[in-house]
Amino acid sequence: MSQWDGKSKGTLLGYKIFVFLIKKAGVRAAYALLIFVALYYFLFNPKSFRAVYYYLRQRQGYGFWTAFCAVYRLYFVFGQTIIDKVAISAGLRDRFTYEFDGIETLKDALDAQRGGILISAHVGNFEIADKFFADIDLNFQINLVTVDQERTLIKEYLERINAESSVKFIHIKEDMSHVFEIGDALSNNELICFTGDRYFEGMKTLECSFLGKETSFPAGPFHIASRLGVPVIFVYVMKEKNLHYHLYARRAEQVKRRDPQSYLEAYRTSVEQMLARYPLQWFNFFDFWSSNKNN
Repeated sequence: MSQWDGKSKGTLLGYKIFVFLIKKAGVRAAYALLIFVALYYFLFNPKSFRAVYYYLRQRQGYGFWTAFCAVYRLYFVFGQTIIDKVAISAGLRDRFTYEFDGIETLKDALDAQRGGILISAHVGNFEIADKFFADIDLNFQINLVTVDQERTLIKEYLERINAESSVKFIHIKEDMSHVFEIGDALSNNELICFTGDRYFEGMKTLECSFLGKETSFPAGPFHIASRLGVPVIFVYVMKEKNLHYHLYARRAEQVKRRDPQSYLEAYRTSVEQMLARYPLQWFNFFDFWSSNKNN
């Protein structure tokens, strides 16, 4: 099932080395070092390897050797997105180019003065989305709803080097007070962002077929989206060649008010379409589907 353990990989020393290399020698030099880092995870992280290989072999339909080699390529692309995020946060935003696809959807949502809900996934590099929005001169505020409340040395270090960000965090709490924070933000015509593809043990889930096999998704984002009567937009920031990023924004279509399953089905279709274009930017390194992998 698509249950995540909430643990991130990497070490503080590793991040510091990459930040030093990025600042002194540039992003591409950091990519060169990444060749060896990606190889380490390819060789010595069997649990993650199995999950990624299964995704490529069974869900994307790659051949045996193609899937095997593509696991390394996927690790490498993931490492590139991390390097890019650090570089942009450290003030090197002008080294990258950006392309907007569907940005009028976001503008229309904010013009309606009701706020809006963004639902993304762990594909591409959504964590740099606010840097995109700064380029289109929107008077906006993103509130990222997250279940990840761990305070780590890595997070604190990245916050110290990060340029000013327009992202605020709303942490999901057992007393449900986060619901009031979401309501307040929407009343201020702000954007609420969820990722719709990870959940923790004990959270309510919804089920649907994804890439040809049944799995579970967190119910919360889709219940909230179906009840609040505000625009719901699927947003992804995908990495392309030559330090170029492409932002996609798509309004949720064929959905029914107070029918969270219809929102999940629309989301499923949206993510599948994105992975058809960018199959190597699926960054869930755990058993996303059932442990029964007979199909």
